[in-house]
Amino acid sequence: MPAWFVITTKVHDREAFTRLYSPAVAELAQRHGARYLLRGRQGRILEGEGYEGGGAVIMEWPDAEMAMTFWNSPEYADVKKLREGIADVSVMLVEG
Repeated sequence: MPAWFVITTKVHDREAFTRLYSPAVAELAQRHGARYLLRGRQGRILEGEGYEGGGAVIMEWPDAEMAMTFWNSPEYADVKKLREGIADVSVMLVEG
């Protein structure tokens, strides 16, 4: 059964985020079987909590196990450090 990461972001340093983190995470996620369904900016909060003006990403995985293998991998732990201090990120795993 497929699974998705639903990610919302508030980027504080767009140049560093797009130069360092974005390409590294995209390459690694694709190697782990993900595909991007959405990469967007300038979100508007219509209800609830979130990052006004922030971005959203939806990544599709073949299943939750593959998503969690990526999430818990040492490679992703290293890549995740690239966004420390330059973005606030919320990630939810959804199974369908």
